[in-house]
Amino acid sequence: TWLRTKGSWVRFLPAAPKIRKPTTKVVGFFFCAIEKHSLSVAKGVHVDSPDFEHFDMSKAFTPASDGDDDEDLGLPALPTGARNYMTPLGYARMRAELFTLIDDERPKVVEIVHWAASNGDRSENGDYIYGKKRLREIDRRIRFLTKRLEIAEVVDPAVHHGSDQVYFGATVTYAEASGTERTVTILGIDEADSLQGQVSWVSPIARTLLKSREGDALKLITPAGVLDIEVLQVRYPAPA
Repeated sequence: TWLRTKGSWVRFLPAAPKIRKPTTKVVGFFFCAIEKHSLSVAKGVHVDSPDFEHFDMSKAFTPASDGDDDEDLGLPALPTGARNYMTPLGYARMRAELFTLIDDERPKVVEIVHWAASNGDRSENGDYIYGKKRLREIDRRIRFLTKRLEIAEVVDPAVHHGSDQVYFGATVTYAEASGTERTVTILGIDEADSLQGQVSWVSPIARTLLKSREGDALKLITPAGVLDIEVLQVRYPAPA
């Protein structure tokens, strides 16, 4: 959201969420940044004002790319009309990354680009060319994080602690017909790491497991065919 005030553009970005119940939408908490450049960079996060210490960026934000940020970054897109469910830990990590990019990494790269540009011919200036490329990558990531955090719905899985039914945030152990046991944790699209045994809530296995209970026999549809599985155990983190 952008508002004009005294010749400057003010953008509101997401801050810490307020968690009240499992599907509370993140609303009402924002921080503002002043944008003094044209609307052509309105999708960026830029401040050139001493009043805002968190945004020390002395150069214009690189223009937004024509393509979709999700596709540019090779990241999974949200299903049409779906909510961006996220755990408090996942939200905190993404928000911390956003502030690190804005407060630390981007200003450093801007400084390098500014220094490289002052050295003369830019066409064969490696520092300048790489710096501009890195700035575009950072700005694209900032836009992505900002958009995802703005629509995030933070769900605390600890509220289901002690339940044997599978909801978002559950860690589920299930057995295949062959006897092989697997354990997965159902998380948000932006926070799930398959190397850590985590799956997004829109994945086939998560959709099969959601709302089931310990002892339920389920059918998991895979590219190789239908797989019979049984839910053995459902766990949630303890409340803080």
